[in-house]
Amino acid sequence: MSRDSKPLDAELRTRLLQEARTPWRSLRRGLWIALSASAAVGMATMALRLASGAEVPSSDLLIQLSALGVFGSLLWFDRNRSS
Repeated sequence: MSRDSKPLDAELRTRLLQEARTPWRSLRRGLWIALSASAAVGMATMALRLASGAEVPSSDLLIQLSALGVFGSLLWFDRNRSS
């Protein structure tokens, strides 16, 4: 059962260790970006409605503002902290 065991390339080893420490990071970051963009589009839509003189319920504005804050902060906390 002895196979030719070659040591891993240093770059590959680093990437694999990083993935083991933070699994699914790219998928999570993509989700946070998509949800943040959705909240930003909702805020822009509400701003345009306000600019046109239409009423925007304050509860809807609060929901969009909260979503933008939450998903933006999740994106911030999920950043790569190694320099």
